[in-house]
Amino acid sequence: MPVRVLVVDDSNFFQHRLKDIINEHPDLKVIGIASNGREAIEKAAELKPDIITMDFEMPVMDGVTAIKHIMANRKVPILMFSSLTYEGAKITLDALAAGALDFIPKDFAEVSRSSEVLKKKLHERLITLAGVSARLSPISPAPAVDTKPAITPTTSHLRTSVPVAPPASTKTAVSPDDNKSAASDNYRLKNKPKILVIGASTGGPVALAEVLVALPANFPLPIVLVQHMPENFTKAFAERLNKQCKIQVREAADGDQLQPGLALLAPGGKQLMLDKRNGGSVRVLPDDDRVTYKPSLDITFGSAANTYADKVLGVVLTGMGSDGCKGAGLLKQCGSSLWSQDEASCVIYGMPMAVARAGLSDKVLSLKDIGPRLVREVM
Repeated sequence: MPVRVLVVDDSNFFQHRLKDIINEHPDLKVIGIASNGREAIEKAAELKPDIITMDFEMPVMDGVTAIKHIMANRKVPILMFSSLTYEGAKITLDALAAGALDFIPKDFAEVSRSSEVLKKKLHERLITLAGVSARLSPISPAPAVDTKPAITPTTSHLRTSVPVAPPASTKTAVSPDDNKSAASDNYRLKNKPKILVIGASTGGPVALAEVLVALPANFPLPIVLVQHMPENFTKAFAERLNKQCKIQVREAADGDQLQPGLALLAPGGKQLMLDKRNGGSVRVLPDDDRVTYKPSLDITFGSAANTYADKVLGVVLTGMGSDGCKGAGLLKQCGSSLWSQDEASCVIYGMPMAVARAGLSDKVLSLKDIGPRLVREVM
């Protein structure tokens, strides 16, 4: 039975092009079209689709408001179509916080010419997300006023495709009962880390927020974050996290110093590597077409292993594919530690599944336990 899709968009052209593209796949079928948020709520309740594609800017009711109402009535996977602008990024992050599972760029040129790249990406995303129950919990609202002191950045002058991993049909992660609570097991980090590196993809914005809000302002390690996101999105995401967290968060710039209690987010469309000079800093490198993910957790993990050897704590959170697995292998070869998120708390159990099945994860933890566990192990 094909995956049943509800398309929500106020553009008649986009509605019909999307319908044609989606229906080209034998395992997908558009069962309805809505032209605004209010109509989307009604059709979602009436048709009970397996997944919804949602525009962000519509008359009568916008996409974010519609998502909140839909998710309050019935949990359903929602894929946002997003503008690749800074304002579009902020709206998309609101949508993810409201319960959307993922987003895809809204490119009229690609849709108009029926781009094969777009077709493949959209088909894969819809089929994968449709098999996932909507697990995202809304992020706590960001405070209206940011009272944290600013940190002045320091600057200096300085494709092989990975297949999308479908949701696992069997449980391979350690269950909470087997793993026991973070407060009761005997696991301890074998080496005191000098840096924390966290990577994520689908479901990552909400997951990263949950981990980072648990960290105190005096968290003793510098933090590097790698989230699969396009250019423009990472700046808006860093600003959002900075308002929500006690630690400082900002988008990384080339030459930024690594500092305790500061999280640097790898810029979208580029790669982030670590440098030992000047007490530890980051290098932000241009895009390389040979690399599928931009930024790539494999590249940052590999650089961390080369720079800090056995003094890295790596964490792999929810996400499609297997980015981070090769880099995790390098970390483990150097004697560093690696944690991964468990299947039950992941939106997509792809990246953490890859490291767990490869035997690279020292600890498999529920999302809610990762932040408190970091405080316990590192402080």
